[in-house]
Amino acid sequence: MRECQLRPLREEGASSHPRIGHRVEQTLDTHLLKELPMTTLTLPELAKKMAGIDFTMLQTHAGGQIAGRPMSNNGDVDYDGDSWFFTMENTDMVREISADPNVALGLTGSKSLLGKPPLFVHVQGRAALIRDRATMAQHWVKDLERWFEQGVDTPGLVLIHVHASRIHYWDGEDEGEIVV
Repeated sequence: MRECQLRPLREEGASSHPRIGHRVEQTLDTHLLKELPMTTLTLPELAKKMAGIDFTMLQTHAGGQIAGRPMSNNGDVDYDGDSWFFTMENTDMVREISADPNVALGLTGSKSLLGKPPLFVHVQGRAALIRDRATMAQHWVKDLERWFEQGVDTPGLVLIHVHASRIHYWDGEDEGEIVV
């Protein structure tokens, strides 16, 4: 397991907008520290909350623009800071990652039955394009054959590995950042 460092989302001098960074800015006031505790989620605790989230938005950079598309984690939900996605070689996404491996993932959990807001997660990281069939086989699940009929032997198949550097999360009143 990797060591992680927890930090507040905003530093002193953060946005003066009434909603952006409000809670964390308040925690910088020493008299409010007792009222609003700093985040306590560790990566394993956050991973447990993320386990039921299948789809993510994978964002890349292209020509000064940000592009995003939904991706499935293919049941590979034992999150440790690494995400794995299958795609085809001839996609804009692969070209964009080749040009700039800095990517982001956006995940949203389901709203609870009691109306509690869902978990929101934003992951910053670097993507690597993997073409090694043995590595692909480690992350392959049978359901992927719906899109890739020849399995890991599908011509042009690529595995995208996103390694997180920072994970921001919002879970009801709790919010924070985990540095991986």
